[in-house]
Amino acid sequence: MNSIDSKLSKFIVYACPTGELNTQIETFFQRSYEAYGKNTAHDYMPHCSLTGFFPDNPNSIPFYLEALERAYQKAKHLSLNIQTVRSGFNDDWHGIELQAEGVKQLVKHFAQTEASPTRKEDIRLKDWLHLSLAYGFESEFQERLETLARETIDITAEVAWELRFYQKLDRTWNCLQSWNLEKGSK
Repeated sequence: MNSIDSKLSKFIVYACPTGELNTQIETFFQRSYEAYGKNTAHDYMPHCSLTGFFPDNPNSIPFYLEALERAYQKAKHLSLNIQTVRSGFNDDWHGIELQAEGVKQLVKHFAQTEASPTRKEDIRLKDWLHLSLAYGFESEFQERLETLARETIDITAEVAWELRFYQKLDRTWNCLQSWNLEKGSK
């Protein structure tokens, strides 16, 4: 890695739940960690990834915030509702599947109009919207994690969502700005 690359930050756009659903997910994270140890989901706050990580110079932050604000304002005529579709429990992933066509359009507009002069790669958009509860866990814990999730999380619980722009610095997350989205429902 050259000295220019070492000065790059990682950025990402998330939709994050607030309210009762978020409280239940955080309770699940704590209980699953205590009972079955750390899995990869514990490295993040409850979220739905709308983009992949993209590296850029920290000086580019104003470009991203401006582009997200423009995309958010342009999307006001769209439904920015995030709906919980179902819980999913596979051998190697547990989570909540989501649907949010208006939010996907907002993020697509952001990616198409953002104009950072220093970003070297395209912003990758996420097509499968979901909130991960557990992955990268020991296979012997699969059924117990599923049972704990079903006991702890009611996907129809009250939830509001925020669009958030994060900068990841080593193991810390810095939310640079957030925007309220419509309340989610099943």
